[in-house]
Amino acid sequence: METNVLRRTFLGGVLAAATPVLDLAALDHLTAASRDARRYSDDQLVAHLRTALDETARTDSLVGPHTALPTALGLITAIDSSAREADPAVRHQLLNIGARAAELVAWLYRDAGAPAHTTSYWHAQAKEWATLTGDGTMHAYVLLRQAQATDRSDAARMLDLARAATNDPWTLPPRPRAEAYQQEARALALTGADSGQVTRVLDLAYAALDQADPVQALPTCTGPLGESYTAERLMVQSAICYREARQPERAVALFRQHLSDGTFAPRDRAFFTAQLAGTLADAGEPDEAATVALQALGLAADARFGQALAELSRTADTLRHWARRPAVRDFQERLLAVAAG
Repeated sequence: METNVLRRTFLGGVLAAATPVLDLAALDHLTAASRDARRYSDDQLVAHLRTALDETARTDSLVGPHTALPTALGLITAIDSSAREADPAVRHQLLNIGARAAELVAWLYRDAGAPAHTTSYWHAQAKEWATLTGDGTMHAYVLLRQAQATDRSDAARMLDLARAATNDPWTLPPRPRAEAYQQEARALALTGADSGQVTRVLDLAYAALDQADPVQALPTCTGPLGESYTAERLMVQSAICYREARQPERAVALFRQHLSDGTFAPRDRAFFTAQLAGTLADAGEPDEAATVALQALGLAADARFGQALAELSRTADTLRHWARRPAVRDFQERLLAVAAG
């Protein structure tokens, strides 16, 4: 009964579900995306949906979840309605794309600040469609994404999910397996494990990434899972692990080394720069922390990158002890202005 109610809420009444984070212009884009899909034959539809989903994910990385979410929800609606009438072979392809789309929607809602149960619903939908298509790798990948979406205050659940992603019966390719080990290391740090244990699990991540084939093309949402997980990303996420393990100096060194090469999209650069600012605050460097936090705020404010803004709020809390310092006061005032806007 509860599942049916949720399905009506998110698929049958998708406009109402989107209302808390979408404006009227965005809702027009959502319905247009759904209508547009009806112009295609079965084979064309599958190709169209793949291309549209890849473009939607790129939009998110550049300008944020609030812009990308309407189209993503429209694509979900088109996939769900088309799959009900498609022949089995086409239905399989549609649900395969649907699993990717549902996982993306879960991310977009989370980054847009929606309640946790909304993100959880879309993760469940992604796993359902992955199961229906026999895609165990996608199921494991969603477990990883669930671990990443778990709040820092629930480190035990984060740890369970990250470990589940790399355990039988799932088989993750090397890149997402490396990402899952990194997430496990972060969860261990949050549960109070010693830094040696955190490092040992990070070593598993480095070893997994070493097994990955070179990326042949620009990573996409519908391409091989985890293809965007590079050595640079693993290193800055390792810095996050060491921050959680209360080794801010080690974390700052990694951030500075691997954030300087310009390889990250605006969303990721905003988030990792915000993490660097927080790490500097943890290390007792309030002026530099505030300066870096202002840089992250400049990247995150217009696009409303939610995870970056959440990290900046956490940094502001840490910097309250130095609230009288000009740089800190400037950062806190600008952050409040963004929040008010």
